[in-house]
Amino acid sequence: MILAIDIGNTNIVIGCIKDDKILFTERMSTDSNETVLEYAIGFKTVLELYHIHTKDLTGSIISSVVPPVTNTIKEALFKITHHQAMVVGPGIRTGLNILTDNPAVTGSDLIVGAVAAIHEYPVPLIIFDFGTATTASVVDRKKNYIGGMIIPGIRVSLDGLASHASQLSRISLDAPKKIIGTNTTDCMKSGLLYGNAAMLDGIVDRMEEELGEPATVLATGGLASLIVPLCKKTIILDDNLLLRGLNLIYKKNQENNH
Repeated sequence: MILAIDIGNTNIVIGCIKDDKILFTERMSTDSNETVLEYAIGFKTVLELYHIHTKDLTGSIISSVVPPVTNTIKEALFKITHHQAMVVGPGIRTGLNILTDNPAVTGSDLIVGAVAAIHEYPVPLIIFDFGTATTASVVDRKKNYIGGMIIPGIRVSLDGLASHASQLSRISLDAPKKIIGTNTTDCMKSGLLYGNAAMLDGIVDRMEEELGEPATVLATGGLASLIVPLCKKTIILDDNLLLRGLNLIYKKNQENNH
């Protein structure tokens, strides 16, 4: 049984995986001010909620886009499991062929998502990940990771709008009944949600055109479930894509070590 942890700019996703089955997923806030002890207590509490003993964990794996937090969490995991956590990055085998200009700086979350997607879905692939930024990753028909796109995330857009326009207070993110809003709140909701949905539809069209063939389109990440139902394209919602990718990478590196 392993602990898989994906550290994003806003949230940390924690999952426990046994025999390729995800036993649970939870989210914590990413906080660079938290100490090793505070994170250790947080993780231990989550495990206790699911009646999992730390002694039952055989290992852990981390992917992170927040370097200052990575080591803190690595130490926190060591404190509760007494195992060194594997961290996705240089020296870790992923089996993914990355054809970008500088493969070494490709975000580990993008790599992990692509590893899981190739394992489970037909190529070529377009993978949208809704986090602090919305990212798109593209895998070609030969299973090469060829690049993608980085787009300001939904909450980033919303916070930016609210901070620069005094009348636009912060709103909840649920889809309005109509696309043409008749009040400020509904206009903002419509712009954010339908705007993002239309953007996904348009990006898929353009990327497929550049690929020269249709692709399997996936969406993952915290806010994906708000946008995907509003899209006209067929987009597969896959919440646990990254955790399954971490599991695959962990297993690949365990095999190599034995």
